[in-house]
Formats: sequence, structure tokens, C-alpha cells
Amino acid sequence: MSARRTLRIGTRGSALALWQAHRIAQRLARAAGAPPTQIVTVATTGDIVIDVPLSQVEGKAFFTKELDEALLDGRIDLAVHSLKDIATELPAGIALAAVPEREDPRDALVTRSGAQSLADLPPGARIATSSVRRRAFVRRARSDLEVLDLRGNVPTRVRLLDAGRFEAIVVAVAGLKRLEMANRIAAYLDPADFPPAAAQGALAVCARTDDAEAMALATALDDPAARVATTAERSFLRQLEAGCQVPAGVLATLRGEHLSLYAAKCELDGSGWVSARREAAAARAEAAGRELAMALMRAGSGA
Repeated sequence: MSARRTLRIGTRGSALALWQAHRIAQRLARAAGAPPTQIVTVATTGDIVIDVPLSQVEGKAFFTKELDEALLDGRIDLAVHSLKDIATELPAGIALAAVPEREDPRDALVTRSGAQSLADLPPGARIATSSVRRRAFVRRARSDLEVLDLRGNVPTRVRLLDAGRFEAIVVAVAGLKRLEMANRIAAYLDPADFPPAAAQGALAVCARTDDAEAMALATALDDPAARVATTAERSFLRQLEAGCQVPAGVLATLRGEHLSLYAAKCELDGSGWVSARREAAAARAEAAGRELAMALMRAGSGA
């Protein structure tokens, strides 16, 4: 039986972040002898600075720094993140204790007028999204569209669309599904043309390395398949030295013990598209991610 009275789970305060934290709390509650959980909301830079594009915000870890600090300070016992928001190198004293089952990693097109694909949008239509990667990939697919920056949580983005600010938006499938908004998806964008951000659709549960009890409770939630795929993708990102401001995407698919990796990148205006693939055993996930990044860099250099 746990000696801890309450397990404090830190999260951002958005609807999606709270959904994620409550889902983890529900999973933890099933463990024998687990203490009651308490959700603690922590405002992050990415939540506070919402009037400028993320590409113009100084520094990194926009959505995680304050949660890391709360974890290290002992104000919370676990932190729940979207794994794609976490730096590939964690702060000293913090471990990625669990990567639970992954949701659909693809990007989704959401439209206002009933268009069912990017090709269906009229010339010059306004389309908005939050990431540099998506904006570059949209420009590659449809250079005639007016591509705009989009901030705010998922419900806010959909409300702005419905209010007529844009004809379409591109968001993660996972967020729409988790918030029961999958009915708004007009099209699932093909990863061949829109490879997702590394670890998109996956959650992360972080704990202090010196908190054995919290580490043990969280580790029980780890999903081996999600761990392998995201390890490869994050290794790719680390080797590429690419943050969220670089137009690059990657997807690892695990079938049994076989790992298939695909990545692509281009310039901000959609030009200079290059892609690479890699096949590897699951046990070589981290090495395969590095090798994929090097293959993509060689393709980009023409070597």
C-alpha cells in the first residue's frame, strides 16, 4: 500500500491537456495500492504568449518548461505532456517514465465549406495551422493558398474556422479524436505528403528520477509499441537537430519486431522537398532514427 496520500499530476490547463491528464489519472487508479490522484494545472509560456506565432517566441520548451520546474520543485509528482512537445534531451533529474498507447499520428484537414481535400479548396483560399511544418507542407501541396498562422487550443481553432476567419485548418487527428470532434475531420492527410511531427499522437508521463514510487506507478502505463516508434522518431529529430520550427516530419511504423521509418522535409515556401526511408529491427529503434536523419540530410545535400 502506498505511503503517499495523493499523487499530484501536473498538466497544462487546455481542454486537450486536461483530457490527457484525466485519462492518465484513470489508468493509474486501476493499479493496486495506488494513491488517489489530484490534477494540478500549470500555465506554460505557450499558454500565456498566444498573440504571436510560436516561431517568434524566444527559447524552447514553450509547453513544458514550467511543468518541468514544478516537477523538480516537488509541487507535482508526475507531469503529463503531449510527447511531441518534449525536448529530445530531458532536464537532469527527470525521466520519460511512460509512453502510453498512441493515438492516430496523422494530420487532419478541417473545412468550413464542405471541401473534402486540399485539392477541393478554391484558389486563394485561406488555410491556417499552428506549426511551421504544416504550413510548409501545405505550401508544397497548394502554393496558391493563403497560409496563415493559427494559435489557441483545439476548440478555439475550430471556432475561429466556423466564424469565417479561414476556409480550412490543419490540426492533429489525435486532438480531435480525444475531444470527441472527429466528426469535423474532412480528410486524413497522407503521411507520404504530410509526415507528422515526431511523436505526434503520443502522450508522455514524466517523473523525477529519485521518486521511486511515482516512477513505478507511471512505468506500468508504458506501451512497448508506442515506446519503440517514438524512440525512433525522437532519435531522428535529435540527429537532425530540428525543433518544432523546422519543416520536417517523421513516422515510424512497427509491425511485430520490424520497424519502418519515413521522413521528409522542405523549405518554408514548400520547395526543396526531400524524403528518406529506413527499415530496421525494433531493437535498433534509436540507431535507425539517427540513420534516417543522416539519409535525409544526404538527400538534401544531393550527396
